[in-house]
Amino acid sequence: MTATPGIRIPSSDLQTFTQQLLQAAALPAGHAALVAESLVAANLRGVDSHGVQLLPLYIEVVQLGSVDLAATGRLASENGACAVYDGQNGLGQVVSSQASNHAVRLAQMHGLGFVSVRDSNHFGAAAFWAQRIARHGMIGIVVCNATPLVAPWQGKEPRLGTNPICMALPGDDIWLLDMATTTVALNRIWKAAANNEAEIPAGWAMDKDGVPTTSVQEALSGLPMPLGGYKGTGLAMMVEILCAVLSGGAMSTELGGLRVRSRPMRVGHAFIAIDVARFMPIDEFTNRMCRLREMIKSSAPAPGYSEVLMAGEPEWRAEADRAQFGIPITQPIWEKLLTLASSLSVTPPDSAEIME
Repeated sequence: MTATPGIRIPSSDLQTFTQQLLQAAALPAGHAALVAESLVAANLRGVDSHGVQLLPLYIEVVQLGSVDLAATGRLASENGACAVYDGQNGLGQVVSSQASNHAVRLAQMHGLGFVSVRDSNHFGAAAFWAQRIARHGMIGIVVCNATPLVAPWQGKEPRLGTNPICMALPGDDIWLLDMATTTVALNRIWKAAANNEAEIPAGWAMDKDGVPTTSVQEALSGLPMPLGGYKGTGLAMMVEILCAVLSGGAMSTELGGLRVRSRPMRVGHAFIAIDVARFMPIDEFTNRMCRLREMIKSSAPAPGYSEVLMAGEPEWRAEADRAQFGIPITQPIWEKLLTLASSLSVTPPDSAEIME
């Protein structure tokens, strides 16, 4: 299938457009700005699966009244460096902003801050929140449970989410891990569907009977592939424990989702902040990380590769390109955004240029 040319748009204009759409859907201005920032930040980094393609789903959930737009959550308990935050069914980004701030505050007091969150909603890409923590001179670790669409190892019925794990470091472009506990994040399969693609790479998903498939439609009605077999299930369980068991929130099949409307989402997050200065001066930490990075990158590339890439490098390169030339959006997704804009009486930006 030949891809239809899409558009390219400056990130600032896309963020303004996204915020306008969210405000037109009744989000308070501050909440709309935060959600727009998080979604466009994902697009800017090349993580389009967690970018504005989610906007129609976000607005649909809002219009259905499935999220409490006024809720910002509350601190349910605090004991030393540990806290539980009740999201009260608020917007995931709004709840996460509050909870991650508490993690930073606790780390400033104790050297470590751990906040487990219950009853929240989709918060975008985990990297957005880990990087916010890292800007305070801290190591930021963020995990989140998700809609149970993944079968556990040796099973064929879904019990776990893609349950992402992210770790960000202070400093510029050193190392940033952001991964699902499946081979790929489920939104990458939905992105393929949104772009009218028929096939996905082998190893991404199984059909409803647990047989590996490259068909987008079979994957959507089937199961994402666990990362590394039983190891992916183990990591997903680890995330479930940190987000759901510790917070007293919803677990496994108790969760809903952006595309599962039969029950509230009730997703859980965990935000961990580690104050690097409690271990060594931040400059020393940065220098040591740069040394480690170069040790790893000095490995001779394997056949078929020109270099050893570190976690975060593809996204930083995408960000540099897109900051200069604009964010590309495929035609099917752009048409959905234009349809949404028409329904909400929002004027699209005139800076969108058709890609050749």
